[in-house]
Amino acid sequence: MDKVIVTDLVKRFGEFKAVDRIGFSIRHNEFFSLLGPSGCGKSTTLRCIAGLEDPDGGSIEIGGRKVFDAGTNVPPNKRLLGMVFQNYAIWPHMTVDENISYPLRIAKKDQGEIRKTVARVMETLGIGALGRRKPHELSGGQQQRVALGRSLAMEPSVLLLDEPLSNLDAKLREEMRVELKTIQERTGTPILYVTHDQLEAMALSDRIAIMKDGKILQCAAPLTIYNQPVNRFVFDFIGQSSYLPCEILGETGRGVKVAVDGKRIEVPRPLHLPAKGEALLAVRPEDIELLPDNGDGTEEAVTGRVKIFLFLGNLIEYRVKVGDRLLQVHSDKATPYKVGDRVRVRFKGVMLWERFSAYCGNH
Repeated sequence: MDKVIVTDLVKRFGEFKAVDRIGFSIRHNEFFSLLGPSGCGKSTTLRCIAGLEDPDGGSIEIGGRKVFDAGTNVPPNKRLLGMVFQNYAIWPHMTVDENISYPLRIAKKDQGEIRKTVARVMETLGIGALGRRKPHELSGGQQQRVALGRSLAMEPSVLLLDEPLSNLDAKLREEMRVELKTIQERTGTPILYVTHDQLEAMALSDRIAIMKDGKILQCAAPLTIYNQPVNRFVFDFIGQSSYLPCEILGETGRGVKVAVDGKRIEVPRPLHLPAKGEALLAVRPEDIELLPDNGDGTEEAVTGRVKIFLFLGNLIEYRVKVGDRLLQVHSDKATPYKVGDRVRVRFKGVMLWERFSAYCGNH
């Protein structure tokens, strides 16, 4: 059964439409992310679901119960939701025990039940030995676990997380991504996660909804969004990419013939193929292969020159100049090219977009 169902949700701030008739559902035991640039409406959507903002239209259902529609608006404390904010919002004067038990005490639960619940939640989160500490005695990751524990203690129908890792350093963010996924799988609590970090969303989510200008452009599993973006905005927002102007000459038996930088080459058939004419060839760094330049000019191949070499440990990143454009290339070759080397550029997978279409126009 779907734990959250959002239908035709609208939220305005004056004349500005922050959320524009969006709809989605969150399944039992699912990690669902709203992903998009700042100002796209993702946090506003979460706050509407939490009851912290009053929508101007649509409906919201949580756990089979309608919490908002034209005649219903259940207050936040009656929606059986847990929420973790960007700044955690844990009480500085309370111990870890007291912070986690706070919502249970407010709900006037039995003292024995409170002790058992707090002990179980702290054990699940790996903070069982920190009960008597106060927030200033904890690391950022430990504070986040306390905020999660306070939300999980009430056994919410859904856990809402609004940019919860943005205040952590890079290494701790990576550790907490693993923790979040582990906690979600262990507790079975569905999560609605709001972030602008593509890597975070791709690593954690079962499904992602890409938002822009208050609308959902695509909602699918991370791999589907990465490999089958519905438009250029989604392609560009998810992952890294480079673009080359080209001319589409026609289809071949194995792919598409295009002219790039004065050379006629064949590229793999893309998911979406514009009509013949001017277009943009878009490619991921891992879908570019560099080969030695044989220098004879007979092969149909784009050539370029290595301008930048970066050793990143598990891979080498190049910036290769083709015409007046720089291509970003990822390679794991043991024998690297040097800055200044001429190379042939082979495309293992591409997208072709209409060159003069709207940036986030239809596929």
